[in-house]
Amino acid sequence: MSLSSADIARIARLARLELQPAESERLAAQLNGFFDIVEQMKAVDTTGIQPLAHPAAAVQDVVLRLRDDIANPHIDREANQRSAPAVERGLFLVPKVIE
Repeated sequence: MSLSSADIARIARLARLELQPAESERLAAQLNGFFDIVEQMKAVDTTGIQPLAHPAAAVQDVVLRLRDDIANPHIDREANQRSAPAVERGLFLVPKVIE
């Protein structure tokens, strides 16, 4: 896949970017280089290779790197929540974001 100058102009317009001609050419070269790498990766035969849950799993057991998810008894919750604008029953209250 290769992007034309019209493709770059459309992407810039959608992203609300104002590109100078030199910037547009440089961006086209970078994006086309990225797509070349993707094409190379797609060409690799991965038949019979199990996907990794995490890249580090290829060199070490990831489960051993993760700590247990336990509350730290040495943390003073009240002291940490003193500066909060709103707290109720030990929980931070935040404004509703999704309606």
